[in-house]
Amino acid sequence: GHSNPQLWEPALPSQPCSDFQTASFLQGMKLKVQFLLFTSSNPSCGQLISPGDGIKNSSFNTSLDTKIIIHGFTALGKKPSWINGLMGALFRAAKVNVVAVDWVNGATRTYPGAVENVIELSIKISLFISKLLKLGVSRTSIHLIGVSLGAHVAGLVGQFHGGQLGRITGLDPAGPKYTKAGREERLDPGDALFVEAIHTDTDSFGIRIPVGHIDYFINGGKDQPGCPRFTSLGYNYLICDHMRAIQLYVSALENSCPLMAFPCSSHENFLAGHCLDCSNPFLLSCPRIGLLERGGVSMAKLPKEMKVYLVTASSAPYCMYHSLVEFHLQQNRSLVTKLEITFRSSNSTASVKITIPKQQQLGKGVLAHPVPLCQIEAVTLKYLPKLHIWKKDKAVIVGNFCTTALPVSNREKMFCLSQDLSLTASSPLERDLAVDCA
Repeated sequence: GHSNPQLWEPALPSQPCSDFQTASFLQGMKLKVQFLLFTSSNPSCGQLISPGDGIKNSSFNTSLDTKIIIHGFTALGKKPSWINGLMGALFRAAKVNVVAVDWVNGATRTYPGAVENVIELSIKISLFISKLLKLGVSRTSIHLIGVSLGAHVAGLVGQFHGGQLGRITGLDPAGPKYTKAGREERLDPGDALFVEAIHTDTDSFGIRIPVGHIDYFINGGKDQPGCPRFTSLGYNYLICDHMRAIQLYVSALENSCPLMAFPCSSHENFLAGHCLDCSNPFLLSCPRIGLLERGGVSMAKLPKEMKVYLVTASSAPYCMYHSLVEFHLQQNRSLVTKLEITFRSSNSTASVKITIPKQQQLGKGVLAHPVPLCQIEAVTLKYLPKLHIWKKDKAVIVGNFCTTALPVSNREKMFCLSQDLSLTASSPLERDLAVDCA
C-alpha cells in the first residue's frame, strides 16, 4: 500500500527543554547567566532564551504579566530545590509568563563571592527586561521575585529601570553585607511601584531593617515555629527560618486562608494588643501576602517601610486567625495579675498569657488560633498565682472576659461572656463561646 505523506510531516522544530546549570567548583566563580522561560502550557519545560532574538521564537506571551524569579546564594551549586514549587504555585494562581534567572555559576563558591557578582548580574537582567519592553511588554506587568541575595539583585534591576517596574517581592532579603548598605546597593521602596518583603530570619541570614513599602515580619521575623532552635543539626536546619519565607509565599499563592498582617511598632506591642487594625496608615484594608494588587491595600499613595506583623502556624497552610482577648477585673488589685486564656475548637487548642498591671483593671493580648473565631467552641480561663512556697494563694479573681476578631473596627462589637467569672488558683474555668460568623 501507499503511506499517507501528510502523517509524516515533522512538527515545527521546537527547542529541547532546558534546565538550570550545575556549577562546577573547578570553573571558579565565572558568572554564566541563563534566562529560562516557563509557560503554563508546559510548566516543566524550560525554554532557554538566547541573548539574540530568543524571545521572539519562544512561547513568551506579551499580553500576560511576567514573573521573574531570582535565586540567591546556593551552597550546593545546583538548581535551588524550591524553584519548581514556586513556579507551580504561580501558574496555578495566575495566567503568567515565568522567567527563572539561573546564575548558579556565579552564586556557588562563597557568599562574599556571590555578592561580588550582584552588580554584573543585575545589569544582565536589566538588559533582558529592556528587550521585553521593546517587544511591547508594559513595565507595570513585570514582577520580580527575589530570594535572599536575589532580593537585592531585584532591587538593583528595579533601580536601573527607574523604579517603574510593577512589583518586587523580596523573600527574606539577605542580611549579611546589606544591613548597613546604602539604599542604592540594596532593595528599597524606590525600586518599583510596589515593593514588599517577607522577613523570617532577621537574626541570621535575613535583613532586619524594612526594605519595602510593606515589610511582613513573620512571628516577629526571627525564629519560625517548627524550626529547631539549635544550629548543630546541619545545613537544612541552619536555613530553616530563612527558607520559611518561600514556603509561606507559596502557601499564600495556593491557599484561600489569608496571611493578613497588622502595622505596629514591634512584634511585642502587636502581641500585647496595642495594634488591632490597619486604619493607621492603611485606612481600613490590612495587607495580605500573595498576589493581591499592592498587597490588598487600597490607598492612592502607599507609605514607605511600614512594618507589619502576624503570627503563623508551624506548617502549611501557615495561616492563623488573630483575636483580641481581654479580662476586666471588677476591682483593682495591689498585685500584678496573670491569666492564661485558651481557645478550644473541635480539633485545635491555642493559648496566650495576659497580664493585668497592679492597680489597673484591664489585661489584654492577641491570641492566634488556627480556625476563625466563630468556630471556637470554648474558652478556658486560668488564674496563674504568684508562687508562694509557704502560703497558698487564696485570692478569688472576679471579672469579665471579652474577645473579638482582628482587625477590630469597632470596640463596641466585642463578644463578652454574660456572667462575671470568679477564678481561683486551683481551678480553671471553662465556658462555651459562641461568636457569630461575620
